[in-house]
Amino acid sequence: MLDLKSLEIFVWTMRLGGYRRAAERLNTTQPAVSARIAQLQDELGVPLFERVGRRVAPTPQAMILLTYAEKMLALRAELMSAVADRSAIRSVIRLGVAETVVHTWLSRLIERLNALYPAVSLEIEVETSPNLRDALARHEIEVAVMLASYTDIRFRAVPVGSYPLGWVASPSLDLPAEPVSLADLAAWPIITFSRTTQPYGVIREMFSAVGLSVRMFGNSSLASVVRMAVDAVGVSVIPTVIVQRELAEGRLRLIRSQAPLPGMTFCAAYSANAGNHMASIVADLAVQVAADYQAEAGLATGD
Repeated sequence: MLDLKSLEIFVWTMRLGGYRRAAERLNTTQPAVSARIAQLQDELGVPLFERVGRRVAPTPQAMILLTYAEKMLALRAELMSAVADRSAIRSVIRLGVAETVVHTWLSRLIERLNALYPAVSLEIEVETSPNLRDALARHEIEVAVMLASYTDIRFRAVPVGSYPLGWVASPSLDLPAEPVSLADLAAWPIITFSRTTQPYGVIREMFSAVGLSVRMFGNSSLASVVRMAVDAVGVSVIPTVIVQRELAEGRLRLIRSQAPLPGMTFCAAYSANAGNHMASIVADLAVQVAADYQAEAGLATGD
């Protein structure tokens, strides 16, 4: 009879493309993975992998088995969620988040998940949305909270809110009277997200569209972006919710510009064919926590 553990190992071997990576993902050894696959092949009476040069490639029978194995694992996860006591559900969820989430409601999500599912562990990676999309596609993480514009048909995605971007700067910066033009802003370095991100591209295009050259200081750390703005290095473009304290204390000011900025809309995404039901649970919890945070911050409508 087919063993669910063997099926799980088989699924991860298929998803990650090899015994070694599956072993690393499941915290086991490569010989243990190989033994489980051999057991499955013996029970089914068909080869599941064949060597092509130095690589191991799945056979047509393996592709068929993958569809059924994923369904069986998903059903097991749903059964546990519906029947078992929450404290008995054990899992490790690899969660990838954009840094905006770290500075807003990530800690609340961790607290909520821990209260509801105390035996479920989180491994958290903070990355840019393009990198989160790629990691999710490679099954290196189970859930990604990223810019909604990076989702595609490989993922199921649920919206978790929008955050306005703002032009912010130190009060010591010698800026003209508001509303400030793009030409006035271009006199200073523009400090914002890293160059691989959508906001960086949008901001650069705003200046290019009117024939302005601008120095862009892309930074993968929003904490560093804030620090540089406070130190009067230049004008920052950042979600205003992140700098509420600095604005209240007068260390930064919000600049009214002739060129309004778009908002940033986020989603919680997970693989459309994942067998881990906890991924959808974490995504749904993210929706609830984000909504609570936005209501408290006056952002419930995304305005």
